[in-house]
Amino acid sequence: MQLLRNAVLRQLTITSCLRPIALIVVMMTLAACGGGSSGPSAPEVPVSVTPPSTPTDTSDSGWVEGEYGDVADFEASCQNPRAGSGFSDVQGTVVDENFWIRAYSFDTYLWFDEIEDVDPGTLSSTDAYFDVMKTFALSPSGNPKDKFHFTYDTEEWEKLSQSGISAGYGVNFFRVRSSPPRQWLVAYTEPNTPAGDAGLLRGWEIASVDGVDFKEGSDTDVLNAALFPESLGEVHQFVFRDVASGETTSVDLTSQEITSTPVQSVKAIPLGNSKVGYLLFNDHIATAEAQLIDAFEGFKSEGITELVLDMRYNGGGYLDIARMLASMIAGEEAVDQTFSELKFNSKYPTQNPITGRTLSPSRFARTAPGFVVSSETDLPLLNLNRVVVISGSGTCSASEAVINGLRGIGVEVILIGDTTCGKPYGFYGIDNCGTTYFTIQFKGVNASGFGDYTDGFSPPGAENVGVEVGGCAVDDDLSQALGNPDEARLATALEYLSSGSCQASAAGVNAKRRHPLSSVRGQVVKAEPLTGSILRTRE
Repeated sequence: MQLLRNAVLRQLTITSCLRPIALIVVMMTLAACGGGSSGPSAPEVPVSVTPPSTPTDTSDSGWVEGEYGDVADFEASCQNPRAGSGFSDVQGTVVDENFWIRAYSFDTYLWFDEIEDVDPGTLSSTDAYFDVMKTFALSPSGNPKDKFHFTYDTEEWEKLSQSGISAGYGVNFFRVRSSPPRQWLVAYTEPNTPAGDAGLLRGWEIASVDGVDFKEGSDTDVLNAALFPESLGEVHQFVFRDVASGETTSVDLTSQEITSTPVQSVKAIPLGNSKVGYLLFNDHIATAEAQLIDAFEGFKSEGITELVLDMRYNGGGYLDIARMLASMIAGEEAVDQTFSELKFNSKYPTQNPITGRTLSPSRFARTAPGFVVSSETDLPLLNLNRVVVISGSGTCSASEAVINGLRGIGVEVILIGDTTCGKPYGFYGIDNCGTTYFTIQFKGVNASGFGDYTDGFSPPGAENVGVEVGGCAVDDDLSQALGNPDEARLATALEYLSSGSCQASAAGVNAKRRHPLSSVRGQVVKAEPLTGSILRTRE
C-alpha cells in the first residue's frame, strides 16, 4: 500500500474542564476542578485501560468484521470536500471517512492486531472513530502503551512543521501546576514577537489575566480566552510577577501568527584552555535545518572541542533533522553507519507501508536532508567522540533518536537534567479530507539494534528511572536565562566537562542556589506533532 500524500493536521482542543479552542496549536490544560497536572497512579498489575465506549447498535454501513478493503478505495471521499485544483476530494460522508481511518489503521498501525474492529457507521464523528483505532493496553510500567495518537488540521500543520508558524504571543510557558493553586512560568520567548518585544523574562509567573487571579481564580473562561485566543489581533492584559521580589509587571499582548526560532543562544564558552559550544535547540522542524548548519559552521570556525546540546524543551519533529544533527556531531567516522533502522508491523517486515520502498537503515550523512537548503549542501562535521545533552521530561522522540543514534555508534552521551519522555516510536502525517492522522507506525532502533527506552533515558539520580546514561540529575533552573553559564543545568554541564564528577558539579551549582526558582519541576508543553518522530513521505 503506498500512501504518497502530504502531511497535514487537525487543530487540537482543550480538555478537562475547558471549551474547545480554534487557533492554538498546543495542548495545555487549565482547570477550575480539582487535581494536578499528573494523572492517576497506575494499577498494581497493569493489563489494559478502558477504551472509549462504543455504540452497540448496528448500522447499514456495509461493514463486515475483519474485511478492511484497500485504503485507496476510501480516500478523499469527504463529508466536507475541499475546493481547489490542489485537492481530489469528492462528496462523501463521515462514514466514508471512518472507513478510510479503519483501513489505514489496520494496514499501518504498529499494533494493528490489538485494535478492536468497530463498525464505522456506529460513531458519528471521525474524531471519535479515530480515538478507538488504537491499542488500549498498558506498558509494563503501567502507562498507556500508546500515548501518542492524535490528529491535526491541514493548514495548521503545514505552517507549524514547515515554517514554525502558530497562533499566539510568542511566549512558551513552563507548567508547574494547572489547577488551583496554579503556577505557570515563562520558560522562554520567541524573538520579534509580542512577548519578546514586551521584555517578558524567564521565570516570571502569571499573576492575573484580564483581571482574573491566575493562581486561585475560578473564571477559567476568561483565563482560557486570553491564553488561547480564538482569532488574530485579540488584545489581553497579563500581569506577571517576579517570584523572588514580588514585583509585578502588566503588559498587553496581541495575538498574531508566531514564527518560532528553533535554534537559539548559540555560543562558544571558554573552559580552561578549550572552548565549549552551547546550542539551545527547541524543535526538529524544517526551518531548523539552515539554522543548525549555521550554528555548527560557527562551532567549527571557533575550534570548539566539546558540545553542550540543550534539548530540555525539544519534543521532537522530523527524524531527518535528528539524523543531520547527529551526523554533524559525530563527523566523518560516522558517515554511512546506521543512525536508525525502522521496524514496522508484522505485515511489512521488509517494505515501508507508506512509501512502498524496501526498508533500509537511515545512515549518518555528510550532506543536508534538503528541507530548506540543497540536499547537496555539505554539513560542517565536528568529529566529536562525546556530547553533553541537557535533558528534561519534555525531551522526546526525535530528540531521543539523536541520543540513541549516537550511542549506537559509540559516541558517549552525557545527560544533565532529568529523564527524557520515552518515545522510541514514530509516524507519518497522512492527510485525508483536510485532517492529518498521526498513528504510531514504527519503532526505531540504533546501529546496535537497541530501541527499548519507553521509560526514557535517565541521568544517575533521576527520580523516574529509565535507561541510565552517564551524567547528573539536575532540576530546571528558571532563575537564570537559558544559555547563561550560571543556569544550574548548564553550570553542571560545564563543571562535569571540567572535573568529570557529579559531586563536584552538584557542589558548584548548589553554592549558587539562592533563588526560589533555581530548582523547579514541570514541563513546557508543545504542540503534539512536535513531540513525535515524523517521517516525510518524500524521502
